[in-house]
Amino acid sequence: MFQNATIAEKINLKVEVPHKKAINKAVADYLRSNGYMTALEGLKKDADMPGEVEKKYGGLLEKKWTSVIRLQKKVMELETKLSEAEKEYIEGAPTRGKRLPTEWIPRPPEKHCLSGHRASVTKVIFHPMFNLMVSASEDATIKVWDYETGDYERSLKGHTDSVQDIAFDSHGKLLVSCSADMSIKLWDFTQGYQCLKTMHGHDHNVTGVAFMPTGDFVISASRDKTIKMWEVATGYCVKTFTGHREWVRQVKVSPDGSLIASCSNDHTVRVWLTSTKECKAELRDHEHVVECVAWANDSCRVAINESVSTDNKRGTYEGPFLVSGSRDKTIKLWDVGSGICLFTLHGHDNWVRGVMFHPGGKFIISASDDKTLRIWDIVNKRNTKTIEAHSHFCTSLDFHRTQPYVVTGSVDKTVKVWECR
Repeated sequence: MFQNATIAEKINLKVEVPHKKAINKAVADYLRSNGYMTALEGLKKDADMPGEVEKKYGGLLEKKWTSVIRLQKKVMELETKLSEAEKEYIEGAPTRGKRLPTEWIPRPPEKHCLSGHRASVTKVIFHPMFNLMVSASEDATIKVWDYETGDYERSLKGHTDSVQDIAFDSHGKLLVSCSADMSIKLWDFTQGYQCLKTMHGHDHNVTGVAFMPTGDFVISASRDKTIKMWEVATGYCVKTFTGHREWVRQVKVSPDGSLIASCSNDHTVRVWLTSTKECKAELRDHEHVVECVAWANDSCRVAINESVSTDNKRGTYEGPFLVSGSRDKTIKLWDVGSGICLFTLHGHDNWVRGVMFHPGGKFIISASDDKTLRIWDIVNKRNTKTIEAHSHFCTSLDFHRTQPYVVTGSVDKTVKVWECR
């Protein structure tokens, strides 16, 4: 023990003594250069420092002092950056205070996790006016919820098999639903929540529905390979669009109502002229079933053209633009005008089941069977955030047009509301 302690003391002496001598000599040089001779003589005597101080210690104290100040400043800067990084980790980068509402994206954890369905949730949508959202399920019911409080409001019952899709008209007065029972139903959302009409005409599972912007017609897609247009007032089928070679999965109407986009098990996206039933474009690039499509709003145009201008000098694309999600695990952005795929987004580890544009126009949001909700930066064509959203396949999503909320549905039977910030 004693021997070890002696060695330690020797090591300390070797380290500390030269260090102290250097400091003393640097202080002595500082006193001499500033004319503090009395203090200098006192220091020399107390520190046992005979003779003159070597030149190498000239100005050393001031150099060391200024370097300490610089280091202190650097430490303060790094502490500030660390504090910002911690904020960004909690709130999402960049911090909310530096972002416009158009750049807010969903952040975990969820605001509400809503249970009530007895089977997989197939579709979730927000009401365009009220603080309500609606979910459809394989349990043959449609449920209405308050997305702000998370309260369950009511169930709409009438379908006898899985409800596959739901959509509101632009004012939220009517809800349309379609089902594996081969029917389409119209529901009153002004009062009473009654089923107003049931429309029959498809020969197989009806998997997609959408309102025309005017609200006087409904478009439907079916496993019978057709797309039909129905008059709301009479419930009659007025047009049938044929061309897909397999099950038509989903149908969406362009914002101006002039075009219809559909996606299918035949691996294609088709764009139809509403007025003539003519197929304007057949978009082929996916390698598997195309599960979902969505039209871009006008706010996306700048970001889309900026994203492709970095790749080439092909000029400005006029659109309209479409995004599609597929079982090949990719998301593709299309320019319908030229009929070409502008870019492909890779990142999901399973089927892409839901896709849409952020109302602010800078992001694409997607839901997948890999259980995640992903946010994609259009300009940089990359995944900027991944949220582990559900414990099972994530089947559907919707982004509120005016409020900072996203809703998702899953095979885990839950509906989740995510706040954007």
